[in-house]
Amino acid sequence: MSSSKVPHSASDTGMTDPVRYPVSASAPVRTKRAFLLVLMTLLVPGSAQLVAGDRRLGRAALRVTLAAWAVLILALLLLLVNRSLFINILSNPVASLAIIVVLAALAAGWTVLFINTLRIIRPVLLRPPMRPAVVVSLVLAMVLGSGSLGYAAYLLNVSRNAIGSIFSSGPAIDPVDGRYNFLMMGGDAGEDRTGRRPDSLSVLSVDAETGQTAIISVPRNLQNAQFAEGSPMREIYPEGYNCGDECLINAINTEVTNEHTDLYPGVADPGAQATLEAVSGTLGLTVQAFVLVDMEGFSSLIDAMGGIRIKAGGWVPMSGYFDDYTQTHGKPLGWIPAGEQTLNGEQALWYGRSREYVDDYARIQRQQCVQQAMLRQLDPTTLLAKFEDIANAGTKVVESNISSSQLGSFVNLAIKAKGQDVKRLTIGPPDFDASFSTTPDFGEIHRRVDELLASASAGAEPAAAPRDGIVAPAAPGGRLQAAAFRASGLGPAAGSPAHVATAQPSPPPSDFTPVTTTPDGEPITEAMLDQLKSEGNEEAIRQLVATNGQCAPL
Repeated sequence: MSSSKVPHSASDTGMTDPVRYPVSASAPVRTKRAFLLVLMTLLVPGSAQLVAGDRRLGRAALRVTLAAWAVLILALLLLLVNRSLFINILSNPVASLAIIVVLAALAAGWTVLFINTLRIIRPVLLRPPMRPAVVVSLVLAMVLGSGSLGYAAYLLNVSRNAIGSIFSSGPAIDPVDGRYNFLMMGGDAGEDRTGRRPDSLSVLSVDAETGQTAIISVPRNLQNAQFAEGSPMREIYPEGYNCGDECLINAINTEVTNEHTDLYPGVADPGAQATLEAVSGTLGLTVQAFVLVDMEGFSSLIDAMGGIRIKAGGWVPMSGYFDDYTQTHGKPLGWIPAGEQTLNGEQALWYGRSREYVDDYARIQRQQCVQQAMLRQLDPTTLLAKFEDIANAGTKVVESNISSSQLGSFVNLAIKAKGQDVKRLTIGPPDFDASFSTTPDFGEIHRRVDELLASASAGAEPAAAPRDGIVAPAAPGGRLQAAAFRASGLGPAAGSPAHVATAQPSPPPSDFTPVTTTPDGEPITEAMLDQLKSEGNEEAIRQLVATNGQCAPL
């Protein structure tokens, strides 16, 4: 009689519940229970403890889980409603640190729950063949759950450090006439140079509402640059930077860094600030901030992105040493072929740097193309997959006085700008004569800049200004060069002067044919170019690569 009461008592107290009391369950049920508890801990942290373990721990963990879900839903809503504010919160040093701490705490807490779940499962009750499978599944679930949170905290910390290294903590800037104007500089501090000298100067003018972008390229050899009103350098050069042939606009950075830092007290980079003021005065445009890219470290950023894809209009030499005696470059380290290419970091660096056999304006066009390719191809998938490498490379490559408090609004503008036509103007060929850099007409520059920005704001194409494309720069001609230009579909007709072609609007970015053969139809090869180089036939090479300023991002 007493034996008949034991099962009744066990049933009354729930001791036969296989979830909470697996001892009374069969082996298959225990196995199912183990996998179920692992899944519950992964999907709803705290639920396994609530149904099969310490209910007090389970209730506490479940409250934290529900709170985390609520915060996540609010964050997603904020991302949809106000993306700028969402990014600003993530980039704020205090807020991001708080988020990092919370994520790390959640990851640690989730790990504790997984370990507690393993205790609840009681692997000794499982059949020996199933024990490793359950443990492995729990470890994988722990890596997927708490590991993901920990990795998110790590990436946010990498981002926080990168933002702190690259961007300033100064005040936010306001748009001028409805636009933000940023000076993009490619700085080069090679062993043969005193100080850093920007070899690439471009102003990105972005509509504060629509993201419509215009790019204004300023040649590095522009003379008599005008300093903006209020610039300390205007007191030294009231008539412009006109101290002789050596006073090119890209020399301002070095001169101010070496001789006039006292004019910019409290400014982190006086040379870059003075260059910004010179570009502002020259263009008649208020430039609010600068971004300087160290070209020596540029290749690491390209490599971190996995390379960039372009369509090249002509062969580009990866130039070797410069022979002071003959005043010519030595045999190139290699060549970047015409046509569709994927460039690694070293190739992209040379592609933007090389000006052998062509002029500075061809290089400017290629630099613009590299910039566009980077912006176009740095998509969310690439960014997430290579985030750490890109962030670490960025801290070594990029310097800016943009306030980190505005990253959200600027990223938002960049997203709006993606896919829109880019208006452009070059203070040199194809928009001005090549000699214009030596004796610039600043009134004419201001007029053309005003026209460009008015057109960009209206969303219309400016008169006589090129579209988002690359044109072949003017270069001394010959029959072979003219043939190469005609083969590309962009050059002048036979007998036409080259400068006539450069005065015309350029075609759409991909509407050109890369020059891959000689006028006789023979394929251009690296061996052919190297042979011409060894023979000293520089003119033949110059004519074959004359169209290498043409470029389009893919």
